[in-house]
Amino acid sequence: MINMEVKLISTEMIQPSSPTPNHLRNFNLCLLDQLIPAPYAPILLFYPNLDDIKVHEKSALLKKSLVDTLSRFYPLAGRFKDELTIDCNDQGVNYVTTKVNCHLIAFLNEPKLESMDQFLPCQPPFKVLAAGDYVTNIQINIFECGGIAIGLCIAHKILDGVGLSTFLKYWAGLACSSNEVQLPNLMANYFFPAEDLWLRDTSMTMWSSIFKKGNFITRRFVFNATAINNLKTMSTSSHIKHPTKVEVVSSFIWKCSIAASKQKNCSNSLLTHIVNLRKRAAPALAENILGNLLWLSSAKNTAKHEMGLPDLVNQVRKSISRIDDHYIKKLRGDEGFNLMRKSLKEIGDFCSKGADHYGFTSWCKFGFYDIDFGFGKPIWISSISSRCSFFMNLIILMETKCVDGIEAWVTLDEEEMNMLVVLKLMSRLV
Repeated sequence: MINMEVKLISTEMIQPSSPTPNHLRNFNLCLLDQLIPAPYAPILLFYPNLDDIKVHEKSALLKKSLVDTLSRFYPLAGRFKDELTIDCNDQGVNYVTTKVNCHLIAFLNEPKLESMDQFLPCQPPFKVLAAGDYVTNIQINIFECGGIAIGLCIAHKILDGVGLSTFLKYWAGLACSSNEVQLPNLMANYFFPAEDLWLRDTSMTMWSSIFKKGNFITRRFVFNATAINNLKTMSTSSHIKHPTKVEVVSSFIWKCSIAASKQKNCSNSLLTHIVNLRKRAAPALAENILGNLLWLSSAKNTAKHEMGLPDLVNQVRKSISRIDDHYIKKLRGDEGFNLMRKSLKEIGDFCSKGADHYGFTSWCKFGFYDIDFGFGKPIWISSISSRCSFFMNLIILMETKCVDGIEAWVTLDEEEMNMLVVLKLMSRLV
């Protein structure tokens, strides 16, 4: 068992290389940013020491390229002014450097999920962001072997998974002196303008029916290519000829969770999936738009209808497919206010009647495993273990390094998690 210690070396502010023009000082968040209840969606990128680049050279490279990156992603170097605005004052990023007293590979051979929050610049449970708070927090963890873990806590209100990928790819591209870096598009507020906080108030009513008190824990379930192919075979039906890996893994976890819930005498459940609106619009919106250009799909399971895996996969696909170009046009049009309120109210009403909710978000196909700062690609991308007495059932799906597999970071009440683990062990799929 590794007795790991993470020791603080330095804390500093990293500021943009050039000042933000006065006319760009106030950055307005978009309407859909108000949908986000979480302060951060933390992520860790682990890089082994596979070259002759010295640690201090890697550290200097990361800082220099970040300085130039922030000139383009200037809101990330600001402070929250209020719930609708970021003051792009160039005060900088909270940048922490630590030293870890073990080798990276030794840690990764048997990672302790509950200790990984030490690699982050902000410690869970995360506090609600307020005026004057940092937008961006970064921690560079240096292992004895020269390996590095980069931990990021960037305000979720300004970046979804696609936006985080855009930021990291640009930062890494500058570090590698790449000519293919893509500039950010800071016009999310143009597509979904926000003049007040009505969506926040509406969404908080919904989230209040989903969040619950309990002893919550997070565990990681790994689905390799063989398991996923088996799930696809079991999920194929006349309705779904070619199910995706995200569809089958989501539905399988949902099916196991439904079985676990029935042992607690809860027979109704709701699955929601975060849907990226960029690719579903016609014409498609640019992938480099920063902001939370996303919406919630929802699929129901009730006690009246016992569903097998193919049925659940069909439900998941149908719920996501409803969010198409026609739907997005409605969201952006005169019907948007009523459509958003109705959608969130339906979710909230169903859950408030005792139904279990399982919230899914997929980080697949974001290209995190391609992010190379000049010292190789990451060996592992991870979320973190959650420790909180007031949380929601949350499942984060991430690609494995070989891309064909999926890691599911599942946060549930401890009692339900124990039931889920038993069901998983009984299954021949995983």
